[in-house]
Amino acid sequence: MLKLLLVPYQRFSQHTMATLSDMKEVFRRADAVCFDVDSTVIKEEGIDELAKFCGVGDAVTEMTRKAMGGSMSFKTALIERLSIIRCSREQVNKLLTDHPPQLTPGISELVDRLHQRGIKVYLISGGFRCIVEHVATQLNIPLHHVYANRLKFYFNGEYAGFDESQPTAEGGGKGKVISMLKEQNGFENVVMIGDGATDLEACPPANAFIGFGGNVIRPQVKEKSLWYVTSFRELLKELEHI
Repeated sequence: MLKLLLVPYQRFSQHTMATLSDMKEVFRRADAVCFDVDSTVIKEEGIDELAKFCGVGDAVTEMTRKAMGGSMSFKTALIERLSIIRCSREQVNKLLTDHPPQLTPGISELVDRLHQRGIKVYLISGGFRCIVEHVATQLNIPLHHVYANRLKFYFNGEYAGFDESQPTAEGGGKGKVISMLKEQNGFENVVMIGDGATDLEACPPANAFIGFGGNVIRPQVKEKSLWYVTSFRELLKELEHI
């Protein structure tokens, strides 16, 4: 009797001659899909918006560009940007009230479709948990599926730094989160979707990476992405093939 052995899809390297159809099959078979947040799930970079709100936008935006392009280590960029912003708890709360994050078109429908198919959805961000949780709530993503950096404040609400123990505070942190998710949940196929260098480097351990350029196109990421989309509706159409 002929027995068929079903094996999980692995992340394809250049040596295995991966094709676009391979990547699409991994996406359709995904156990979990992990999204970056800034410039992916939402239109803006949360830290840049916070900097503008605090009156130091130009200096911080340039550092964000370097960090996302890969020309500055993520942790260095995070430390330097926060040392300029030094936001208070009150300023963060007021930002969320006055200028809430704007969802990227199509993301709500995509997350809903993934949930309907029993695919777990996670938000893995180098941004701030207080902002990312706001986004997760809008998308009906459980807060325990959120991985992001935590700002720290003194009792009087003044800025006191950030929690450097979080994996997302380090370069390669998103990959560490995905490894942990696979180990804890037994996921065999995990897809990472994002716009930046820190998202691209999370594959592996992610089994596939989908570059997203719907809000900003980062040339280094586009060049290295086997599958690159500029609209979440492209991914919605792919799910219709299941």
